[in-house]
Amino acid sequence: MGEPVDPSWRVTVHFHPDRLFGDVPILRAMATDGRYCSQFETATSNGGLSCHPGGDRWRWESRLFGGVYDDASPAARPVYGSLNHRHRPAGGSPRFGSAHLRLNAATLARTTFCYPDSVFEPAALGTSDRCALAELADADDKEPLDDYVEAHVHGGVCFARDVEALVLDPCFRGTEVEADAHQLGVPVQWHHGFRAHIEDIAAHPRYRGPDIVAAAARIARQGVLDPFIVGSAVRKGLFDGQTLKRVWHCTAHFGHPNPLTTTRSRRPGRPADPSS
Repeated sequence: MGEPVDPSWRVTVHFHPDRLFGDVPILRAMATDGRYCSQFETATSNGGLSCHPGGDRWRWESRLFGGVYDDASPAARPVYGSLNHRHRPAGGSPRFGSAHLRLNAATLARTTFCYPDSVFEPAALGTSDRCALAELADADDKEPLDDYVEAHVHGGVCFARDVEALVLDPCFRGTEVEADAHQLGVPVQWHHGFRAHIEDIAAHPRYRGPDIVAAAARIARQGVLDPFIVGSAVRKGLFDGQTLKRVWHCTAHFGHPNPLTTTRSRRPGRPADPSS
């Protein structure tokens, strides 16, 4: 059911641009490959990590795609992103990273969609020809980090063929991240940025938990958090990955005046599913 997706909508693929893939900065690794690799290839994820035969991600894909990928090679599996139908400058699902690849319109024809996230085993599915998921997401009452329409790009994501731009947080201007970004061979653009004050995070301890507030306070610099600061804490191993993932959620949620919201009102966010 549903109408064709608006051709002005774009799929955005989110990631943290300052992370390492092994010992190599992720953008350099991506430039070497010439394409974006799925978590089945990298064995890394900014959400849940269950990308192995019989794991949750494997099982969800088997259900969504009728077993087509059950025996597929890691490189053949779909790339996950979100449908940015709200035209948000920071992309459709920044909970998964401060940066995103904005894919071109041609990729929509080989993308499937679901709502909510596949972790919840949704029944609402769509394609570029028939998709009512944007309306469903807009009518839902999820908090802004959880209200995305999930996208699955089939056939891979190659930078030269599929990517309109790499969009970064301005905290990376003048850093190695910016220098590495230009190696991808796609336009580099900037969104509004996420810059959160620790007092705003501390005022909402139920959002991700008091322990996350404490971790955020420890790594903040002069009472401020941004993607560069959170990434530095990740690379230094100051806390476990799940804790710092939730610190990032707080940074993204509280880090800019209305960075994610649309014109519709929203209630304060509630804790996310721990597997996502």
